[in-house]
Amino acid sequence: MTADLLLGLQWGDEGKGKIVDVLTSKYDIIARFQGGPNAGHTLEFDGIKHVLRTIPSGIFHKNSINLIGNGVVMDPVVFQKEIEGLAKFNIDFKNRLLISRKAHLILPTHRLLDAASETAKGKAKIGSTLKGIGPTYMDKTGRNGLRVGDIELEDFKERYRHLADKHEAMIEFYGVAMEYNLEELEKEFFEAVEDLRKLQFIDSEEYLYQAQKAGKSILCEGAQGSLLDVDFGTYPFVTSSNTTAAGACTGLGIAPNKIKEVFGIFKAYTTRVGSGPFPTELFDEDGATMARVGNEFGSVTGRQRRCGWLDLVALKYAIRVNGVTQLMMMKGDVLSGFETLKVATSYTYKGQPIDHLPYNIEEENVQPVYTELKGWQADLTGMTTYDELPSELKTYIEFIEKEVEVPIKVISVGPDRKQTILK
Repeated sequence: MTADLLLGLQWGDEGKGKIVDVLTSKYDIIARFQGGPNAGHTLEFDGIKHVLRTIPSGIFHKNSINLIGNGVVMDPVVFQKEIEGLAKFNIDFKNRLLISRKAHLILPTHRLLDAASETAKGKAKIGSTLKGIGPTYMDKTGRNGLRVGDIELEDFKERYRHLADKHEAMIEFYGVAMEYNLEELEKEFFEAVEDLRKLQFIDSEEYLYQAQKAGKSILCEGAQGSLLDVDFGTYPFVTSSNTTAAGACTGLGIAPNKIKEVFGIFKAYTTRVGSGPFPTELFDEDGATMARVGNEFGSVTGRQRRCGWLDLVALKYAIRVNGVTQLMMMKGDVLSGFETLKVATSYTYKGQPIDHLPYNIEEENVQPVYTELKGWQADLTGMTTYDELPSELKTYIEFIEKEVEVPIKVISVGPDRKQTILK
């Protein structure tokens, strides 16, 4: 059986959690393939808002298995709190949540290192969420990291001590003033590790191979967005993992020829959190309206998101890098009320017209070239079929489809799972 893949096509926050939740009933296994607790996937149903940080977004469906893959980095403390927050829903975590032994662990000293590094950068900081993600991936590629499977080893605490001592020496090297109580942080960490031991650790690549062999359907869930990919994103203002389709293969051990559908999710406009270039960013009342109506605040960090018009140059780039087969447009309802909408269809790069994403998209090099379309006034949030949508929105959708050459199959008109229109 093949696996389908779902990922974000912008700078994250596209609404992946909601769509995974909507699609879960069609799949036996939901598998998260990269990222860490800096990524919050928001789901809303029955009047309740849920934010998942490490656990896959299919956890609320009783018939699905949820798997945390080897490409994920896990903070046992954050994970413990996430589990506790879901306790009232009587979820059978023991049997429905599986964790790859090869997933790396975020230590308390990883978080401290993250803070020390970001502080030392001063004005050159990259906007880290300070969750310890970067330092954990650095230890992974530096072959120093601790993994979930290490918890099962008798010398786990000795391995921990060796790495934590190394981290403390690195923190001192940064030369920034930091106050922390590592003994207190470690007490919390080891208590969380004991809770983690109660769940199922698996050799995930073997598990997924056997699942495919048995005809099980798999949905691979990505975190963050394609423009934050460590290789293909707006480096250095990126995350530390591969958020693109290739990351699903390395983050789960699924062969490339087993990937079938690639669902790409994007907002009807563009947002970004933290530092980094953003060609279509708005600093006027239109941008403020998008932020207010769209409730554009990070689900994990609480940071306000920067807002701007839809950038089709960047979107086409993400579609091509990922091999997207179907598109899903989120937050169309947020654009209701605008008289005119703008869409960036090309750039002027160092004075020359281009229609692809160049190496550097800093403001001094790139200016977006816009096409204007008529907006719509109707409230979309109560609409349930494509035919009900205003003609201006249909024109907007058709314009995007023609430009990117991929069909838009889903239009989201609100945060609830029921506010999802299939085209």
